[in-house]
Amino acid sequence: MLVFILKRLVNAVFVMMAVAFLAFAIFQVAGDPVEMLANEQMSQADRDALRDRMGLNDPMPVQFLRFVGNAAQGDFGMSYRNNQDVIGLIAERFPATMELVLVATLISLVVGIPLGILTAIGRGRWFAEGLQFVSIIGVSLPSFVVGIMLILVFSVILGWAPSFGRGEVVDFGWWSTGLLTPSGRAALVLPAISLSLYQITLIMRLVRAEMLEVLRTDFIKFARARGIPRRKIWFRHALRNCLMPVVTMTAMNVGVLIAFALITETVFQWPGMGMLFIQAVTFLDFPVMAAYLVIISFIFVLLNTAVDISYAIIDPRLRSAR
Repeated sequence: MLVFILKRLVNAVFVMMAVAFLAFAIFQVAGDPVEMLANEQMSQADRDALRDRMGLNDPMPVQFLRFVGNAAQGDFGMSYRNNQDVIGLIAERFPATMELVLVATLISLVVGIPLGILTAIGRGRWFAEGLQFVSIIGVSLPSFVVGIMLILVFSVILGWAPSFGRGEVVDFGWWSTGLLTPSGRAALVLPAISLSLYQITLIMRLVRAEMLEVLRTDFIKFARARGIPRRKIWFRHALRNCLMPVVTMTAMNVGVLIAFALITETVFQWPGMGMLFIQAVTFLDFPVMAAYLVIISFIFVLLNTAVDISYAIIDPRLRSAR
């Protein structure tokens, strides 16, 4: 088990080193950082001194190792646009993104699992086929189209929910949440639904496929032969045996939701990391772009490594298979 964990950790380190190299390459192809930070009144001597303080005169391997060491400590430099510490900017936006992603994940589980069960036990019936058709539409629609449609219907026409912003938030140290205020909860509804729609369809289809497979197994047939009620078979025996892939996919897709939240955040003007990244791309703020890439990749790698290790703990056969 220890060897398996070490292999997973080494793989994670190699992946993060590759991501760090890509983030470092952004700085190299973006041009001279000194020219982006300097103002018109700066003399050439001041520019040379700034370049020396930033270590830009050092060999490229030395610059890369310095970048990796600083990134490991959470130091990604200063934002070109805001002239603020990059990690401070991301820390301000991180709670908004995580709140949106966690609520969207909760919605996808609460809605997707029951719909998956319904389409499995009602296979061939009109409502099950209708839900399958709707799920195909949900997978196919781009998230920005869903967001715009939700704004048009529920904000513009019906006026039930705000169309942009995060509402009033409550601060707990560096963390902030809108779940404790009425305006914050109202502002969260539409972007969370928009972000969760794709996840709902995935969970629904996965639960349906796993449920149908479990219902064909011998122990389910034996339970039916014993006269166990159908509801008990569905929810106590079949459902419990098909939830492991759902939990795994949900955990791994948290990183996907964080990455793709930038589209939802842009549509709803949600002040999260995705919105910060879009602004960084617009104004060529390369330190923010590099930090976003590294942090999102770290979340992906962390979740995937945790899922691999938990699988190996649950099923010892996977330790030798990998």
